[in-house]
This record gives sequence, C-alpha cells and structure tokens, in this order.
Amino acid sequence: MNNWEQYVRKVTPYVPGEQPNSTNMIKLNTNENPYPPSPKVLEALSGFEADRLRLYPDPTASELVQALADYHGVNPENVFVGVGSDDVLAMSFLTFFNSDKPILFPDITYSFYDVWAELFRIPYQRPELNADFSMQLSDYYQENGGIVFPNPNAPTGLLESISAIEDILAHNKEVIVIVDEAYIDFGGATALPLLQQYENLMVVRTFSKSRSLAGMRIGYAIGNAKLIQYLNDAKYSFNSYTMNQTSLALGMASVLDQEYFEKTCAQIIETREWTKQELASLGFTFPDSKANFIFASHPDNPARDLFAALRKEHIYVRYFDKPRIDNYLRITIGTKEEMQILIDFFKDYMK
Repeated sequence: MNNWEQYVRKVTPYVPGEQPNSTNMIKLNTNENPYPPSPKVLEALSGFEADRLRLYPDPTASELVQALADYHGVNPENVFVGVGSDDVLAMSFLTFFNSDKPILFPDITYSFYDVWAELFRIPYQRPELNADFSMQLSDYYQENGGIVFPNPNAPTGLLESISAIEDILAHNKEVIVIVDEAYIDFGGATALPLLQQYENLMVVRTFSKSRSLAGMRIGYAIGNAKLIQYLNDAKYSFNSYTMNQTSLALGMASVLDQEYFEKTCAQIIETREWTKQELASLGFTFPDSKANFIFASHPDNPARDLFAALRKEHIYVRYFDKPRIDNYLRITIGTKEEMQILIDFFKDYMK
C-alpha cells in the first residue's frame, strides 16, 4: 500500500440495478414506472427556455417546495428537496445520525443504508425481520442513535401498519426516526399524519417511482421545521445548488397533475394484483406487496436459474445473492403486456 492510501476513506459501494440498453427488452429490474411522465411535464420541458441554463438555479427550490407543501397540506418550512431520495437520505444520515450509539434498520432492506453508515462512520445494527419479513417491533425498543426503514419495505414490498410505526415512534422519542416512503403511492397508508404528534419523525419521498421521473432525480422530505432547517444547514454547507433548473420546472409540473398521477398509480396497482394471481397459480410465493414490484420465490425453480433464463430472453429482473433472500426475484411491475410476456415465459419454462 502506498503511504497516501492509508488516508483514503474506503467503502464498499452500493451496487445499482443493471441498466441494459438492448432492443426489444423487458426491463423489470429497477422499479421504474412503465408509463411516461405527466403530459404537463412534457409541456414544461418543451417550453423550457434554454437560456435559463446559464443561470444558477434557485438554491431554496422555493417553487417546488411550495408546490409540495400545498400538495401535502403543510408549510414550506416543513419540506426539504434533494437530488433524488438517495440524496435526501444521505444528507439525513450525515445530519441526524451522529451519536456513538448504533442506528437501527432491518437486515433485509434498502441496501444503501449500510453503505451510508459505513461512509459516514455511523455505528449500526440490523435487527432480523421475522420469517414473514415483517418487523419485530420489540427489536427497536433498545437504546439507539436513530432508526430508518422503508415502508413498504424494499425489496420485500411488505407494508407495516401505521400502528406499528407509531409503536416504534413511541419507544424512540429521543432519536430521529426516518420512514422512507419511496413506494407508498402504490397502496399504502402514509405516516405523514403522525408528524402532528412526533417531532422526531421525518418522512422521505421520491419522484422516481410513482411520478415516472427517475431520470430527473427528485426527492424530498417532510418533517417539523427544526429538522428541515438542520437539513438545509447541512446542504448549504455541502452544495448550495443541488437541484438543477430542469428538475425544478418539471418536478413542479408533475405535482400539479394529480389526475394523471392517480391514473397511472391505479394502472400499476391493477397490473400488480393481476400478476400476483398469475404467479400464485404457477406456484410462486411472495409477501403481499404494496409496492410497484413483487418479491417472488418458487419452491421447485431456484431464483438464480430463473434469473439467468430470463436474462437470455432479454427479460431483466433483480436477483440478490444475499442470505435469506437468495431464492427470491424482485420483479418490477411493467405494463400489462410486459407482465403477460413474463407470465408466458414462466409457463413455458415450467413445462
């Protein structure tokens, strides 16, 4: 090792889902929305004045913040925006998780959490989920430096009840509790009403899934004004201009088209429930997903083999070679036509 390497901050990076670019592929591996963004987004893009790109964007993202505040019925002081929910979550780890006590998150969950913890030198523990992938609430009663978990969970898709979340909050009033609601728009009850009772709660959302804007990188958090101010202080100390001009304009256009948003979410939910029935008829088992994906396992066909066979046909799903979940495939919900092709493949394969 060279002398300078001893001072390098070394981490094992997060591994994102594969981004293939083949023709006639069916891409069901990164939980992207199969439908295009709102027509209002396309209008905003076509009307965007290129000359604006020579100017710095509004560092406060005030128009987008106001639109989100109006949408959720809160004050602008309760909203923080960032470059995707990953940026918001990373900034939250940096800002709020600074004690010498371990933060807590499930052993099967979004695999970026432990990467951020390692990057920022945050001690952490990962309580095991139950056999059905639900959270064991008593595991979160212990002394800790903060709690974070997705709801619905990723990659399982399982939704915890509001009463379960409130139970965790009631036992952890001295630390920040972050509920990552990246998939909440696909059928779950949000934790946002609990903000009125718990000042230590922060809810994180993204435009990448339900609003079809993964390519624009827009995420946000909602919490009490003091939490949001702390986040902004950290952001302005790191990078004042996190949101670019086009993201701000297109994000606001998306928020203003509630009708289209509800329509596409409903289509995905309908296709998800149809896919569940088809998979079950083929012998697959899976948690009752409330996300835009299904976490499926088959007793007679190893997930690794199915993953490889699908890939040969240019059908891409996600496989995690990790303990407890190495016989599951995470299957994003595509269009009805795409899911029919997937089901037809499984039927032929299992003959």
